[in-house]
Amino acid sequence: MKSIFRIVSLLEGISYLLLLFIATPIKAFQGDETYVKMLGMPHGILFILYVILAFMLKKEMKWDHKNFGIILLCSLLPFGTFYMDKKYLR
Repeated sequence: MKSIFRIVSLLEGISYLLLLFIATPIKAFQGDETYVKMLGMPHGILFILYVILAFMLKKEMKWDHKNFGIILLCSLLPFGTFYMDKKYLR
């Protein structure tokens, strides 16, 4: 389960960065919503999987409320999932 969570968190982090730093500026400056539409749904699915898997791993990894909150917060911050992987999963 931990390895699946690591893969999902990596993909979620990459999709978030692509959406935030590539797709959104293209939409804002060129008015082209294609990339936002293309990346939005996969990112949303990966985000939901990230949260579900985090809840499933909470007991197995013995995360207290503070660490679990940080892990959930990392999914909202750019580069947060990469930090979370390094600090809490390796």
